[in-house]
Amino acid sequence: MPTLPTRTYRTCRRAAAVAALLTAAALAAPAHADSGPGSPADTAPPVRIDAGDPDLKMRSGAKLAPGRVLDIKSVVETDNGDERREDTNVNVTFALQAEVLFDKDSARLGPQATTRIRAIATEIGKQKATTLRVFGFTDDLGSTAHGLVLSKERANAVQRQLAQDIGSSDITYQIRGYGEQYPIADNSTEEGRRKNRRVEVSFPRSR
Repeated sequence: MPTLPTRTYRTCRRAAAVAALLTAAALAAPAHADSGPGSPADTAPPVRIDAGDPDLKMRSGAKLAPGRVLDIKSVVETDNGDERREDTNVNVTFALQAEVLFDKDSARLGPQATTRIRAIATEIGKQKATTLRVFGFTDDLGSTAHGLVLSKERANAVQRQLAQDIGSSDITYQIRGYGEQYPIADNSTEEGRRKNRRVEVSFPRSR
């Protein structure tokens, strides 16, 4: 019997392994409604898969990523999308749209901003948070450099108002301006860009 080239042999083995997996998946699928005990789906023996097949193994040194359980408890957003609150097992995050806080292309807080920020400060007091993260974001209009500067200035403005409302010196602030990085919506539409222009305030939850 002629010997197959090594490359062809491995390809055949890989195809056989894939075929075995597909067959196993088909057998594991739910039976049709008209299937009953003793049907082929119930009586067929399981497909044996060679656990030592190199085509079914990870490359040397590779590791599976650790399993994670999503810890999102709830996400609440106002009807017009001006404000979003996200609660997880470990953090509380408020996202305020820039139009609620500032005039266009400005880092000066507007009249609506005070009330919104004071509500966040109240929640921070309830959670007894001692570390706050205040991050600013923009859309992708304008230069990247301008977006970075504007988002940082807006984060600074929100932080100053928070510090005034909280009135505690025992809080550590992390302030960042990320510009157009980390969009949460499509920048190709005005609706998406509006969502991306935001300031996020997050802190650990205590209860």
